Amino acid sequence: MLYIYTETSFLTPEHRGKVFPLLLDLHYKECKIISQSYSIIASVEEADIIILPLEYNYICGLEPKIKSKYLELSKRNNIPLWIYTGGDFGYSFKDKEIYNFRLGGFHSKLNANTFIMPSFIVDPYEYVLKTEFSVLKKEPLPSLGFVGHSDDSFLKLLKESMVYLKINILKRGLKKQHLDYQSFYPSSIKRARILKKLNTSQLLKPNFIFRDQYRGGVKTEAEKTKTTLEFFKNIEDSGYVFCLRGVGNFSVRLYETLAMGRIPVFIDTDCRLPLEGSINWSKHLVHVKSSNPEDIERSIINFHEQLSDLDFINTQTENRVLWEKYMNRNAFFKVIHDGLKQNK
Repeated sequence: MLYIYTETSFLTPEHRGKVFPLLLDLHYKECKIISQSYSIIASVEEADIIILPLEYNYICGLEPKIKSKYLELSKRNNIPLWIYTGGDFGYSFKDKEIYNFRLGGFHSKLNANTFIMPSFIVDPYEYVLKTEFSVLKKEPLPSLGFVGHSDDSFLKLLKESMVYLKINILKRGLKKQHLDYQSFYPSSIKRARILKKLNTSQLLKPNFIFRDQYRGGVKTEAEKTKTTLEFFKNIEDSGYVFCLRGVGNFSVRLYETLAMGRIPVFIDTDCRLPLEGSINWSKHLVHVKSSNPEDIERSIINFHEQLSDLDFINTQTENRVLWEKYMNRNAFFKVIHDGLKQNK
């Protein structure tokens, strides 16, 4: 058991959407797996961990000096401080007492106290497709799936430039939010240019649906349901799925692909993946460190050719198990718990 000190006065229904993710299962939902590993206590002196209860930028907007207060508690009692920095950019800390939980960032710039979390999603088979997990048989040509925002027009470049300037000048530059700097990366444009070339490949079976707006610009619940179903059906029908970062330097599609038991084609843009000390990621995905379409195509083919028919089936099953065992919220924090207890 790990004992947590935090201010439960912040854990109200109003703040539920901004809570440190572990506290969602510990306080709001009272998940059995989590409650057997963690417990909130009132005495900071008896705690193993201090947790800032809400997402960093959000709670700083409510109480600007709260980080200093919690950091002082951490130093005085020699207890690590856990902070959740959400959003696409995240934020880095230099204080050795702080353990930072975030969705992405640049691996080469992140310190050893930074934990990358998966994007926590619900089970697509249960909540979207309403079916059971099943595997695909290996075919001579690897099928590559993608459904999503992919637009390389000048107008799109202009829109992404404006969003970038808004974040880096109005939010980060004027210190309205604490955000890490990242250079301009027009993800939908890069995605479009790569996929257009892969769509002509004679060595792959492209299975692409291009959309010029996020989620196809849906406006009604019926349209949202339809496009979500199309998205996950595309993954289900594809042995491999193209996964490139979005605005932030991480890919939600990576975790959606694992949840579906398919093989991500992960374009590594200096990413740190979750639980790298516990997971041999090379077994579960096609890891490509180049954005060149020819390199991506060759990497997929090489990976596919090295798998026997049975290996291909087993990899899908192992990816589904990986998501169940490590990538959902309570499983992830159970692994963090076990690792900390082992190292104490």
